[in-house]
Amino acid sequence: MNITELETRLDTESDIKLGKIYLQFSELLSELKKKTLNQSVADTINMGVEEINTSSLSGNDLAKFVKQKQTLILKQAEKELKFVPKNYYQTQWMVFGFTAFGLPIGVVFGLLMGNIGLMGLGIPIGMAIGFAFGLTLDKKALNEERQLNVVIKY
Repeated sequence: MNITELETRLDTESDIKLGKIYLQFSELLSELKKKTLNQSVADTINMGVEEINTSSLSGNDLAKFVKQKQTLILKQAEKELKFVPKNYYQTQWMVFGFTAFGLPIGVVFGLLMGNIGLMGLGIPIGMAIGFAFGLTLDKKALNEERQLNVVIKY
C-alpha cells in the first residue's frame, strides 16, 4: 500500500508546539509504512494526510486538526490491525486501575480504618496495578510485532 507523503510546512518551524505535533504525526506515518496494512486503514491514512496537506489552517487550529487525524488513524489501526504505539496499554490501564481498583480499595481501606480521609491511599495502589497490567500487554504487543516504534505524547 502506498501512503501519501506528509508535506513540509513552513509554519511548523516557527511554532514549536505545532512542530512537535507535526513531527510526531510524521513518525507515526513512517512506522505505519513499515507495516502491512489493509486497504481500509491505508485509505484512512491517505485521506487524513491529504486533508492535512491541503488544509489552510495554521497555528493551534492546525495542531488540533493534526491531532484529530492522528487519533482517528491510531484508533482504526488498533481496531482493525491491533497495531498500537509504545506505552499504549500502560496509559490506558493506569487510568483504568486508578478508577476501577484504586478508588474501591481506598474506600474499603478508609472504612476499615474508620477514617475516610485515608481513601486516597488506594489511588496509587490502583495506578500501580493498572500500570503493571498495561506493561504486560505492551510487552505482549511488542513480542507479537504489533507495536509501533513511536510514543504518542501530544
